[in-house]
Amino acid sequence: MKNQTDTPDYEKLVEDITGQNSSMCYQCGKCSAGCPVREFMPAPPNRVVRYFQLGMYKKALASPSIWLCAGCMTCSSRCPKNFKLSAFMDALREIVYKERIQSGDKKSIAFHQTFLNQVKKFGRAFEFGFIRDYKLKSRQFFQDLDIAPSMFMKGKIGLLPHKVKNKEKIQKIFNDIK
Repeated sequence: MKNQTDTPDYEKLVEDITGQNSSMCYQCGKCSAGCPVREFMPAPPNRVVRYFQLGMYKKALASPSIWLCAGCMTCSSRCPKNFKLSAFMDALREIVYKERIQSGDKKSIAFHQTFLNQVKKFGRAFEFGFIRDYKLKSRQFFQDLDIAPSMFMKGKIGLLPHKVKNKEKIQKIFNDIK
């Protein structure tokens, strides 16, 4: 999987993960124009793809934009080439995570890791545990503290995890992807 310079073959990795080649994207920009979280991204989704196409892998993989992708697939539904941009972003996140690459957005990575750990452990996100673990990882102890009582009173934050059917099947998925 490594080439002569001991740099991973990122093109092959992404193609293996997504089943598509990044050169499919011809940079029409429809994905970025329709992205509901675009305004929060430092680089629009098509620019992240372009970085990757140009071999600027470190820039693409370090982009905070890959962690802000909501995975809503609006981009894919608008793409005239049927390029699955949300799968591409997932693949970049997976590579960053597996290769332990420094990314530009530590809070988003902490959020992502905490969410996945909750799903692995409980079969879905356990709100109170998620908040606790995320606050510890991100060091954002007092952010959103003002809304916590209201969310608790409305039943949005449970103190105990929900019962999930077939939780072991979800845990098996996590075990199978290692």
